[in-house]
Amino acid sequence: MAQTVTAAYESEEAARNAVDELISDGYDQEKVFLDKENIQVKVMVPDSGQREAEEILKRHSPKDVWARPVQ
Repeated sequence: MAQTVTAAYESEEAARNAVDELISDGYDQEKVFLDKENIQVKVMVPDSGQREAEEILKRHSPKDVWARPVQ
């Protein structure tokens, strides 16, 4: 099963930095999304990759991070 890990940020710059780090760490660009309106980063990962994705997102000081199963 896959998870969508989402992080909400205070600034678009922090969100962009998180996206850049995810992509530079090898995450598929097609599975990483920047929601500019809500200032959120979403990344689809297998269950085994959830922890690593959350750690990367947390490095950029999000307001909140959560995961939900991909539907």
